[in-house]
Amino acid sequence: MDRIELFRIFTRVVESASFTRAADTLGLPRSSVSAAVQTLETRLGTRLLHRTTRKVAPTQDGAAFYERCLRLISDMDEAENLFRRDTSGPTGRLRVDLPSRIGRLIVAPALPEFLARYPGIDIDLGMTDRAVHLIEESVDCALRVGPREDSSLIARPFGTLRLINVASPDYLERHGTPETPDDLSAHVAVNYASPSSGRVEDWEWVENGEARTVSVAGRVSVNSAEGSIACCLAGLGLIQIPAYDVIDHIREGRLVEVMPHHVAAPMPMALLYPHRQHLSRRLKVFADWLEGLMRGVIAA
Repeated sequence: MDRIELFRIFTRVVESASFTRAADTLGLPRSSVSAAVQTLETRLGTRLLHRTTRKVAPTQDGAAFYERCLRLISDMDEAENLFRRDTSGPTGRLRVDLPSRIGRLIVAPALPEFLARYPGIDIDLGMTDRAVHLIEESVDCALRVGPREDSSLIARPFGTLRLINVASPDYLERHGTPETPDDLSAHVAVNYASPSSGRVEDWEWVENGEARTVSVAGRVSVNSAEGSIACCLAGLGLIQIPAYDVIDHIREGRLVEVMPHHVAAPMPMALLYPHRQHLSRRLKVFADWLEGLMRGVIAA
């Protein structure tokens, strides 16, 4: 096993915080991963990892070596592609995580064009509304909507998503149409519970430049945008949702926008990735492509 391969294995162990997870993502036996790290430690004459029954973490020397390995691996990848960029383009596999609705409605339908443009790149596409741990789960990048929860990650802003308030015609016929937030006491909402914390989010709107919130009663709570929209279509209550998510339902009359002058602040959208001095070319081209795709959604 050459040195660069040893470096790749070591960095994956650090990012996964586990020999077993690293082995799974690399497609190698766990024994081979463990032996590779031991070989590096013997060559360097220092301990690179703290090993416990629950987690693996780099030592001080290991953390410094990890950063150096990232630069060496990136330089090697760039060197190997230096004279074949025009013919082969970027290569390798990318692990990408997306919010479920964005993945299903926007990215997946457009992905054939990206794969045709970059035949050397393969994509592992995760679609979930939970906040994945990029380093521990060996994810190269994740598109996230809303406030950032992990400040250790690098964020590439993509703009903001406009939020609107909607309800089904059936619900409005039974309960009336709210005109202002003061009317919400006579209504019910499909409450959204955070997939991470389980906390039910309040109803939000901006008034005179200030964010306001109120708790709205509801008999149903959900933990995904998909569930929120499905329950709203069934007439179970009002929801707040990114406009792109329900634009077709509004055009076809299945949902109706309400309180258009009392909406929540737009939600920031960014592509997150672990800190690296050098990004791989495959991640760079995917990030550029995804930003262009999402800019079209924002402008729509």
